[in-house]
Amino acid sequence: MTGNSLPAANPGATAPRRGRGRRPADEVRADVLRTVGDILLREGLADFTFERVARESGVSKATLYKWWPSVGVLALEGYFDAVEDTLAFPDTGDIRADITTQLHHFVELMTTTPAGPLLIQMIGQSQTDPNLAAEYRRLYSSGRRRLAVDRFRHAQELGQIRPEVDVRVLVDQLWGAVYHRLLVPDEPVDLSFADALIGNLFDGITQR
Repeated sequence: MTGNSLPAANPGATAPRRGRGRRPADEVRADVLRTVGDILLREGLADFTFERVARESGVSKATLYKWWPSVGVLALEGYFDAVEDTLAFPDTGDIRADITTQLHHFVELMTTTPAGPLLIQMIGQSQTDPNLAAEYRRLYSSGRRRLAVDRFRHAQELGQIRPEVDVRVLVDQLWGAVYHRLLVPDEPVDLSFADALIGNLFDGITQR
């Protein structure tokens, strides 16, 4: 988000003094989200409360309540902040290699760290928390989908994917399949599963 331009300096005016100890809101918010991410990826949601975040971040509960409408929304934003870099989409010019890299990172995050069970917990909690459900769609599911779609569309522009392919469906075929196994754990979620998904998608399943 871009801020407004600063007004021209007035040589005769004294710059207003910031209150003692006061920090910019963006800096405070970033510290809160780091604290939230640390708590969640260490312990999950079991003991996650506004009171605990206020205590560990040094930010008042009143400020937390003002910025986040529910503890679930705060948890989701802190979670997203913690995993955003890990789940970034590389762009080396090779769409298959890049999607393989990202899907491997996603599978490893979901299966070898607390991030996987935590995400499943938040999906479950969103069924009874309308604020969390709306924020989950806006920040996480819609945001993640948009990044994947953009990467596939760039590959289409380069001629690596046929122009008539609906890239939104590709997203469902890959990440949707992983989410299904995470939520209905009848079959394992591992790198070999990710590679099979990639192979079926890029190579096709019909004989030539």
